[in-house]
Amino acid sequence: MSASSARTAAGVLAEAADAHATVVLSGHVQPDADALGSTLALAEGLRRRGARVLTTFPDPFTLPASLGWLPGAEGLVASSMVPASPDVFVSLDAASPGRLGELAVLLDDAGTSVVVDHHASNPGFGDVRLIDGHAPATVTLVADLLDELGVTVDHQLATLLYAGLAADTGSFRFGNTRPDTHELAARLLATGIDHSDISRRLFDTAPFGWLGLLSVVTGRAVLEPEVGAGLVWTWSSTAEAGEHGLAGEQLEALVDVVRSTEEADVACVLKGQDDGSWSVSLRSRGGTDLARVATALGGGGHVLAAGYSSYLDREKTVEALRRELCELAASGRPPRPGAVPHGR
Repeated sequence: MSASSARTAAGVLAEAADAHATVVLSGHVQPDADALGSTLALAEGLRRRGARVLTTFPDPFTLPASLGWLPGAEGLVASSMVPASPDVFVSLDAASPGRLGELAVLLDDAGTSVVVDHHASNPGFGDVRLIDGHAPATVTLVADLLDELGVTVDHQLATLLYAGLAADTGSFRFGNTRPDTHELAARLLATGIDHSDISRRLFDTAPFGWLGLLSVVTGRAVLEPEVGAGLVWTWSSTAEAGEHGLAGEQLEALVDVVRSTEEADVACVLKGQDDGSWSVSLRSRGGTDLARVATALGGGGHVLAAGYSSYLDREKTVEALRRELCELAASGRPPRPGAVPHGR
Protein backbone atom coordinates (compact mmCIF):
# COMPACT_ATOMS: atom_id res chain seq x y z
CA MET A 1 0.00 0.00 0.00
CA SER A 2 1.32 3.41 -0.86
CA ALA A 3 1.08 6.22 1.66
CA SER A 4 -0.70 8.27 -0.99
CA SER A 5 -3.43 5.63 -1.23
CA ALA A 6 -4.12 5.88 2.49
CA ARG A 7 -4.11 9.66 2.34
CA THR A 8 -6.47 9.68 -0.63
CA ALA A 9 -8.97 7.39 1.09
CA ALA A 10 -8.54 9.26 4.36
CA GLY A 11 -9.08 12.55 2.55
CA VAL A 12 -12.38 11.43 1.08
CA LEU A 13 -13.53 10.13 4.46
CA ALA A 14 -12.36 13.24 6.30
CA GLU A 15 -14.28 15.48 3.91
CA ALA A 16 -17.38 13.35 4.41
CA ALA A 17 -17.03 13.55 8.19
CA ASP A 18 -16.47 17.31 8.15
CA ALA A 19 -19.61 17.72 6.05
CA HIS A 20 -21.59 15.45 8.42
CA ALA A 21 -22.32 13.29 5.38
CA THR A 22 -24.04 9.91 5.45
CA VAL A 23 -21.54 7.06 5.20
CA VAL A 24 -22.61 3.42 4.81
CA LEU A 25 -19.98 0.80 5.66
CA SER A 26 -20.19 -2.91 4.91
CA GLY A 27 -18.03 -5.98 5.11
CA HIS A 28 -18.46 -9.02 2.90
CA VAL A 29 -21.25 -11.59 3.07
CA GLN A 30 -21.05 -13.85 6.14
CA PRO A 31 -18.54 -11.51 7.78
CA ASP A 32 -15.58 -12.81 9.74
CA ALA A 33 -13.66 -11.02 12.49
CA ASP A 34 -11.56 -9.00 10.02
CA ALA A 35 -14.54 -7.83 7.97
CA LEU A 36 -16.64 -6.96 11.00
CA GLY A 37 -13.79 -5.52 13.05
CA SER A 38 -12.77 -3.32 10.13
CA THR A 39 -16.32 -2.13 9.53
CA LEU A 40 -17.09 -1.31 13.15
CA ALA A 41 -13.71 0.30 13.85
CA LEU A 42 -13.78 2.62 10.84
CA ALA A 43 -17.44 3.45 11.47
CA GLU A 44 -16.72 4.46 15.06
CA GLY A 45 -13.77 6.56 13.94
CA LEU A 46 -15.90 8.38 11.36
CA ARG A 47 -18.69 8.83 13.90
CA ARG A 48 -16.25 10.54 16.25
CA ARG A 49 -15.24 12.82 13.40
CA GLY A 50 -18.85 13.87 12.81
CA ALA A 51 -20.12 11.62 10.03
CA ARG A 52 -23.59 10.07 10.08
CA VAL A 53 -22.74 6.39 9.97
CA LEU A 54 -24.65 3.19 9.18
CA THR A 55 -23.03 -0.24 9.43
CA THR A 56 -24.39 -3.31 7.70
CA PHE A 57 -23.46 -6.47 5.79
CA PRO A 58 -25.16 -8.45 3.00
CA ASP A 59 -27.91 -11.01 3.52
CA PRO A 60 -28.25 -13.38 5.22
CA PHE A 61 -28.26 -10.80 8.02
CA THR A 62 -27.29 -13.20 10.79
CA LEU A 63 -24.37 -12.25 12.97
CA PRO A 64 -22.16 -15.16 14.08
CA ALA A 65 -22.42 -15.74 17.82
CA SER A 66 -18.63 -15.64 18.04
CA LEU A 67 -18.68 -12.00 16.84
CA GLY A 68 -21.84 -10.59 18.42
CA TRP A 69 -19.90 -9.32 21.43
CA LEU A 70 -17.71 -6.95 19.40
CA PRO A 71 -18.19 -3.30 20.42
CA GLY A 72 -20.70 -1.62 18.13
CA ALA A 73 -22.20 -4.85 16.76
CA GLU A 74 -25.51 -3.98 18.39
CA GLY A 75 -25.79 -1.03 16.00
CA LEU A 76 -25.63 -3.06 12.80
CA VAL A 77 -28.68 -2.71 10.56
CA ALA A 78 -30.03 -4.89 7.76
CA SER A 79 -29.10 -3.90 4.22
CA SER A 80 -32.72 -3.01 3.52
CA MET A 81 -32.46 -0.18 6.06
CA VAL A 82 -29.58 1.73 4.49
CA PRO A 83 -30.20 4.60 2.05
CA ALA A 84 -30.17 3.75 -1.64
CA SER A 85 -27.82 6.64 -2.49
CA PRO A 86 -25.60 7.48 0.50
CA ASP A 87 -22.98 10.19 0.22
CA VAL A 88 -20.22 7.62 0.68
CA PHE A 89 -20.20 3.82 0.63
CA VAL A 90 -17.22 1.97 2.12
CA SER A 91 -16.58 -1.68 1.25
CA LEU A 92 -14.28 -3.46 3.68
CA ASP A 93 -12.52 -6.83 3.26
CA ALA A 94 -14.53 -7.75 0.13
CA ALA A 95 -12.33 -9.27 -2.57
CA SER A 96 -14.86 -8.60 -5.34
CA PRO A 97 -18.18 -6.81 -5.86
CA GLY A 98 -19.92 -10.17 -5.70
CA ARG A 99 -18.89 -10.56 -2.07
CA LEU A 100 -21.07 -7.54 -1.28
CA GLY A 101 -24.27 -9.27 -2.41
CA GLU A 102 -27.20 -6.89 -2.77
CA LEU A 103 -25.06 -4.03 -1.46
CA ALA A 104 -22.83 -4.07 -4.55
CA VAL A 105 -25.21 -1.59 -6.23
CA LEU A 106 -23.98 1.06 -3.78
CA LEU A 107 -20.59 1.01 -5.51
CA ASP A 108 -22.31 2.89 -8.32
CA ASP A 109 -25.27 4.48 -6.56
CA ALA A 110 -23.35 6.17 -3.73
CA GLY A 111 -21.88 9.62 -4.27
CA THR A 112 -18.41 8.10 -3.77
CA SER A 113 -17.42 4.50 -3.15
CA VAL A 114 -14.30 3.59 -1.19
CA VAL A 115 -12.83 0.07 -1.24
CA VAL A 116 -10.54 -1.02 1.60
CA ASP A 117 -9.21 -4.56 1.19
CA HIS A 118 -6.19 -6.83 1.49
CA HIS A 119 -7.07 -9.71 -0.84
CA ALA A 120 -4.44 -10.47 -3.47
CA SER A 121 -7.15 -11.38 -5.99
CA ASN A 122 -8.98 -8.05 -5.70
CA PRO A 123 -9.41 -6.79 -9.30
CA GLY A 124 -9.70 -3.16 -8.23
CA PHE A 125 -13.16 -1.64 -8.02
CA GLY A 126 -14.81 1.39 -6.49
CA ASP A 127 -14.02 5.07 -6.98
CA VAL A 128 -11.28 5.26 -4.34
CA ARG A 129 -9.18 2.19 -3.61
CA LEU A 130 -7.04 1.31 -0.63
CA ILE A 131 -5.99 -2.22 -1.58
CA ASP A 132 -2.85 -3.96 -0.33
CA GLY A 133 -2.52 -7.66 -1.11
CA HIS A 134 0.47 -7.93 1.22
CA ALA A 135 -1.31 -6.57 4.28
CA PRO A 136 -2.03 -9.34 6.81
CA ALA A 137 -5.56 -8.08 7.47
CA THR A 138 -7.91 -5.31 6.43
CA VAL A 139 -7.85 -4.00 10.00
CA THR A 140 -4.23 -2.95 9.48
CA LEU A 141 -5.37 -0.66 6.66
CA VAL A 142 -8.16 0.67 8.87
CA ALA A 143 -5.62 1.38 11.62
CA ASP A 144 -3.69 3.51 9.10
CA LEU A 145 -6.88 5.31 8.10
CA LEU A 146 -7.75 6.07 11.70
CA ASP A 147 -4.28 7.56 12.17
CA GLU A 148 -4.72 9.68 9.05
CA LEU A 149 -8.11 10.82 10.33
CA GLY A 150 -6.59 11.83 13.64
CA VAL A 151 -8.72 9.38 15.62
CA THR A 152 -7.14 8.05 18.81
CA VAL A 153 -7.15 4.25 18.97
CA ASP A 154 -8.58 3.58 22.43
CA HIS A 155 -9.72 0.41 24.18
CA GLN A 156 -12.89 0.09 22.07
CA LEU A 157 -11.16 0.52 18.72
CA ALA A 158 -8.21 -1.63 19.78
CA THR A 159 -10.57 -4.50 20.64
CA LEU A 160 -12.05 -4.39 17.14
CA LEU A 161 -8.69 -4.11 15.41
CA TYR A 162 -7.07 -6.85 17.48
CA ALA A 163 -9.94 -9.26 16.78
CA GLY A 164 -9.42 -8.90 13.04
CA LEU A 165 -5.65 -9.02 13.31
CA ALA A 166 -5.59 -12.16 15.45
CA ALA A 167 -8.13 -13.90 13.22
CA ASP A 168 -6.49 -13.22 9.88
CA THR A 169 -2.97 -14.06 11.06
CA GLY A 170 -4.10 -17.28 12.72
CA SER A 171 -3.09 -15.83 16.08
CA PHE A 172 0.17 -14.69 14.43
CA ARG A 173 0.99 -18.20 13.17
CA PHE A 174 0.49 -17.56 9.43
CA GLY A 175 3.18 -16.44 7.03
CA ASN A 176 1.52 -13.06 6.57
CA THR A 177 2.73 -12.02 10.03
CA ARG A 178 5.41 -9.34 9.64
CA PRO A 179 7.43 -7.23 12.06
CA ASP A 180 4.96 -4.37 11.76
CA THR A 181 2.13 -6.82 12.49
CA HIS A 182 3.57 -7.37 15.95
CA GLU A 183 4.22 -3.65 16.29
CA LEU A 184 0.54 -2.95 15.68
CA ALA A 185 -0.44 -5.73 18.09
CA ALA A 186 1.80 -4.21 20.77
CA ARG A 187 0.22 -0.81 20.21
CA LEU A 188 -3.25 -2.31 20.60
CA LEU A 189 -2.28 -4.26 23.72
CA ALA A 190 -0.96 -1.04 25.25
CA THR A 191 -4.54 0.27 25.40
CA GLY A 192 -5.33 -2.35 28.03
CA ILE A 193 -7.42 -4.78 25.99
CA ASP A 194 -7.79 -8.32 27.31
CA HIS A 195 -6.20 -10.19 24.40
CA SER A 196 -6.67 -13.59 26.02
CA ASP A 197 -10.41 -12.98 26.39
CA ILE A 198 -10.66 -11.82 22.77
CA SER A 199 -8.88 -14.96 21.56
CA ARG A 200 -10.97 -17.21 23.77
CA ARG A 201 -14.20 -15.73 22.40
CA LEU A 202 -12.99 -16.00 18.80
CA PHE A 203 -11.23 -19.37 18.74
CA ASP A 204 -11.80 -21.40 21.88
CA THR A 205 -15.53 -21.23 22.51
CA ALA A 206 -18.10 -23.46 20.80
CA PRO A 207 -21.34 -25.24 21.75
CA PHE A 208 -21.09 -28.92 22.71
CA GLY A 209 -22.79 -29.83 19.42
CA TRP A 210 -19.62 -28.74 17.61
CA LEU A 211 -17.89 -31.91 18.80
CA GLY A 212 -20.58 -34.09 17.26
CA LEU A 213 -20.50 -32.21 13.96
CA LEU A 214 -16.72 -32.34 13.89
CA SER A 215 -16.77 -36.10 14.41
CA VAL A 216 -19.16 -36.66 11.51
CA VAL A 217 -17.48 -34.29 9.06
CA THR A 218 -13.90 -35.39 9.71
CA GLY A 219 -15.05 -39.01 9.59
CA ARG A 220 -16.15 -38.62 5.96
CA ALA A 221 -12.99 -36.78 4.83
CA VAL A 222 -11.38 -38.08 1.63
CA LEU A 223 -7.64 -38.03 0.91
CA GLU A 224 -6.60 -37.88 -2.78
CA PRO A 225 -2.79 -37.62 -2.83
CA GLU A 226 -2.69 -37.96 -6.63
CA VAL A 227 -4.65 -34.72 -7.21
CA GLY A 228 -2.24 -31.84 -7.71
CA ALA A 229 0.08 -31.73 -4.72
CA GLY A 230 -2.45 -33.71 -2.71
CA LEU A 231 -6.05 -32.93 -1.83
CA VAL A 232 -8.06 -33.66 1.30
CA TRP A 233 -11.72 -32.71 1.27
CA THR A 234 -14.95 -33.15 3.15
CA TRP A 235 -18.37 -31.58 3.27
CA SER A 236 -21.21 -30.51 5.50
CA SER A 237 -24.22 -28.22 5.26
CA THR A 238 -26.17 -25.64 7.17
CA ALA A 239 -28.90 -28.26 7.58
CA GLU A 240 -26.46 -30.71 9.12
CA ALA A 241 -25.14 -28.02 11.43
CA GLY A 242 -28.73 -27.42 12.50
CA GLU A 243 -29.11 -31.11 13.35
CA HIS A 244 -26.35 -30.61 15.91
CA GLY A 245 -27.96 -27.47 17.28
CA LEU A 246 -25.49 -25.19 15.54
CA ALA A 247 -25.80 -22.11 13.38
CA GLY A 248 -24.52 -22.35 9.82
CA GLU A 249 -21.53 -20.09 10.45
CA GLN A 250 -20.04 -22.82 12.67
CA LEU A 251 -19.07 -24.56 9.42
CA GLU A 252 -16.44 -21.88 8.77
CA ALA A 253 -14.11 -23.40 11.37
CA LEU A 254 -14.04 -26.84 9.74
CA VAL A 255 -11.36 -26.05 7.18
CA ASP A 256 -8.91 -25.10 9.92
CA VAL A 257 -9.19 -28.66 11.24
CA VAL A 258 -8.96 -30.36 7.84
CA ARG A 259 -5.94 -28.26 6.78
CA SER A 260 -3.75 -30.06 9.33
CA THR A 261 -3.61 -33.17 7.09
CA GLU A 262 0.09 -33.77 6.44
CA GLU A 263 -0.34 -35.79 3.23
CA ALA A 264 -2.25 -33.11 1.30
CA ASP A 265 -1.12 -29.65 0.25
CA VAL A 266 -4.70 -28.49 -0.35
CA ALA A 267 -7.59 -28.80 2.08
CA CYS A 268 -11.16 -28.21 0.96
CA VAL A 269 -14.46 -28.02 2.80
CA LEU A 270 -17.72 -27.82 0.88
CA LYS A 271 -20.45 -26.11 2.90
CA GLY A 272 -23.96 -26.68 1.62
CA GLN A 273 -26.14 -23.57 1.78
CA ASP A 274 -29.90 -23.29 2.21
CA ASP A 275 -30.34 -22.35 -1.46
CA GLY A 276 -28.68 -25.57 -2.64
CA SER A 277 -25.33 -23.99 -3.53
CA TRP A 278 -21.94 -24.88 -2.08
CA SER A 279 -19.63 -22.41 -0.40
CA VAL A 280 -16.13 -23.80 -0.92
CA SER A 281 -13.23 -23.01 1.41
CA LEU A 282 -9.67 -23.80 0.30
CA ARG A 283 -6.37 -23.80 2.20
CA SER A 284 -2.84 -24.65 1.01
CA ARG A 285 0.20 -25.67 3.03
CA GLY A 286 2.38 -23.68 0.63
CA GLY A 287 2.64 -25.52 -2.68
CA THR A 288 -0.50 -24.38 -4.51
CA ASP A 289 -1.66 -20.96 -5.65
CA LEU A 290 -5.26 -21.07 -4.52
CA ALA A 291 -5.98 -17.53 -5.70
CA ARG A 292 -5.55 -18.81 -9.28
CA VAL A 293 -7.66 -21.89 -8.58
CA ALA A 294 -10.49 -19.99 -6.91
CA THR A 295 -10.49 -17.23 -9.53
CA ALA A 296 -10.81 -19.83 -12.29
CA LEU A 297 -13.84 -21.22 -10.46
CA GLY A 298 -15.50 -17.84 -9.99
CA GLY A 299 -14.14 -16.82 -6.59
CA GLY A 300 -10.94 -15.37 -5.21
CA GLY A 301 -8.87 -14.81 -2.12
CA HIS A 302 -5.23 -15.24 -1.21
CA VAL A 303 -2.52 -17.52 -2.52
CA LEU A 304 -2.77 -19.91 0.42
CA ALA A 305 -6.42 -19.37 1.30
CA ALA A 306 -9.32 -18.73 -1.03
CA GLY A 307 -12.89 -19.68 -1.75
CA TYR A 308 -15.77 -19.60 -4.19
CA SER A 309 -19.40 -20.62 -4.60
CA SER A 310 -20.60 -23.50 -6.74
CA TYR A 311 -24.09 -24.23 -8.02
CA LEU A 312 -23.18 -27.71 -9.26
CA ASP A 313 -23.95 -30.81 -7.25
CA ARG A 314 -21.38 -32.01 -4.74
CA GLU A 315 -19.55 -34.49 -6.94
CA LYS A 316 -19.38 -32.14 -9.92
CA THR A 317 -18.11 -29.38 -7.64
CA VAL A 318 -15.28 -31.63 -6.48
CA GLU A 319 -14.60 -32.75 -10.07
CA ALA A 320 -14.18 -29.14 -11.16
CA LEU A 321 -11.78 -28.52 -8.28
CA ARG A 322 -9.74 -31.64 -9.10
CA ARG A 323 -9.46 -30.49 -12.71
CA GLU A 324 -8.18 -27.03 -11.77
CA LEU A 325 -5.68 -28.41 -9.27
CA CYS A 326 -4.33 -30.93 -11.78
CA GLU A 327 -4.06 -28.32 -14.53
CA LEU A 328 -2.20 -25.96 -12.22
CA ALA A 329 0.18 -28.73 -11.14
CA ALA A 330 0.78 -29.72 -14.78
CA SER A 331 1.62 -26.13 -15.69
CA GLY A 332 4.41 -26.15 -13.14
CA ARG A 333 3.46 -22.67 -11.87
CA PRO A 334 4.61 -22.17 -8.28
CA PRO A 335 2.74 -19.99 -5.81
CA ARG A 336 3.37 -16.30 -6.33
CA PRO A 337 5.85 -14.55 -4.05
CA GLY A 338 4.44 -13.16 -0.83
CA ALA A 339 1.92 -15.95 -0.33
CA VAL A 340 -0.52 -14.81 2.31
CA PRO A 341 -2.68 -17.32 4.19
CA HIS A 342 -5.99 -15.90 5.29
CA GLY A 343 -9.31 -17.07 6.62
CA ARG A 344 -12.19 -17.27 4.24
